[in-house]
This record gives sequence, C-alpha cells and structure tokens, in this order.
Amino acid sequence: MRILSGLLFAAMVVCIKAVSLDVPLGQVVFFRSFFALIPLVIFLWLRKEFPSGLKTKRPLGHLARSGFGALAMFASFASIARLPVAEASLIGHLTPVFTALAAAVLLSERLTPWRIGGVALGLAGVLVLVWPELGQGETDVRRLTGYGYGLAMAVLTAFALIMVRSLNRTESPGSIAFYFVVVSMLGGIATLPWGWEVPDGPTLALLVLSGLFGGMAHIAMTLAFRNAEASRLAPFEYIALIWPVLADLLIFRLAIAPAFVLALPLVLAGAALAAMEGLPRRKKTA
Repeated sequence: MRILSGLLFAAMVVCIKAVSLDVPLGQVVFFRSFFALIPLVIFLWLRKEFPSGLKTKRPLGHLARSGFGALAMFASFASIARLPVAEASLIGHLTPVFTALAAAVLLSERLTPWRIGGVALGLAGVLVLVWPELGQGETDVRRLTGYGYGLAMAVLTAFALIMVRSLNRTESPGSIAFYFVVVSMLGGIATLPWGWEVPDGPTLALLVLSGLFGGMAHIAMTLAFRNAEASRLAPFEYIALIWPVLADLLIFRLAIAPAFVLALPLVLAGAALAAMEGLPRRKKTA
C-alpha cells in the first residue's frame, strides 16, 4: 500500500505539472480537492464511516489542520509548476525534518541529536540544490521561487502533521482527511474572482485525474499506516522518489541536474535521521 500510494501521488503530480502552465493555481487546487472526494467518500461509506464518522468534537482543530494543509497544497503546486518533478518531490522529503523541529518548538518535545542532525543534513541538501542558481551570473528567479514554495510547503505540512497528531486522539482518520479536502476545495473556489480558464478536453481529463489519483493515494497511505508501524514504512518513503525521477526523464524529457544527485543523499539522510529516532532500540546483552 505504501509503494502504491507513492506511485499514485507521482501520477497526481504528473497531471498537475502537465496543466500548470495553462490553468490557474487556485483552479488546480479546486479540481484536485473536489475529485479527491469521490474515492474518499466511497472508501468511508464502504467502511460504514460516512456520514457518521464525520462527527467531530474539535471543529477548530480541524479548521487549523485543514488550513495548514490547504496552504501547503497551494505552495506545493506552485513549486511543481516551477521545478522539475524530482526536485519538487525531493524538497517535500524535508517534511519529517521540519515536523521533528516543530514538535520540539510547539509540543515542548526534547530536541534530540537525531533531530538536530536531521535538520542539519536536510538544510545542507537544500543548500546544495539551490547553490548552482545562487552562483550563476544570471539567477533563474523562477527556479529560486520554486525552491521557496517547496520549503514553505514542507514547513506548512509539518504544522499540519503536528495538528493531525493532536486530532488523532479524538477524531477518526476519515474525518481528518474529509475536512482537509473540503477546506482545500473552498480555498480553490475563493480564487475564482481572479479568473479561471475554461479547460479543453485533455486538460479537463488531467485535472479530474489529479483529484482521483490524489484521493486514492491518500486511501492507500491510510491503509499502509493501519497495517504497519510508521517506523517500518519509513524506508518506502525513499522508494517513492523513483517515480518522480522517471517522470522527468521519460514524460517531461528533463535531464537530472548534478545538484539534485548531490542533494539527494543529504536530504534523504536527514529525513532518515528524523524517522529513525522512533525505531525501537535493541537492548545490549552480556
């Protein structure tokens, strides 16, 4: 399920990248959210969690979590529009690093050497990725802006995950996912006054598929975490990077930048350190 979710998320990103030059950002967010509701509602209904599972004791908590998540979605799609899929996806892997840091700041969790090392490696990886643009005589502003949006997405997603950790004590995963999608959809609709495009057939199909793939990816991720511990699923996070790399090479015909190859092990090592803190330690035997 974790491998499948990575493949489905990559398919979603490919659809979004393909329409990003022709469709306004808010319109993309709306279609991604609206059509993600279809598989999500079907899944919850089959599990007899719809609509009864949507009851909540913490509406403000859902609003905060969904708000962070919706802003992260806007930032993510803006990054995808400006960067190769592989680079945008790699920056997204900084989320565990920022989550560990946010937990220390907001939840007063101890800032352990694992977390400090994860932050240092992750930020070093981003610096390696961005440095060629900073070192050039003529800076690619669009690319640098994409990196900025990617970092904002990772930070916002970290705050959203901190809220999910809190909501999980009283709320069902289905309700958390449902309200996030609804708030994101409303955020997309709010951009309507700034102008939407009337999509042609192929563009409309890609917009619809982005939502269906995104919704199914979320379900696969939920099933993965329901059947295995998060620490055991962590290595599969890195397998998910294979699909964006293949998408750049085979679909968008983009070469993999040398800076990406150098940044890849640093970012993944940082995320691994943040994830490994939760692994059980074997007791030493005499």
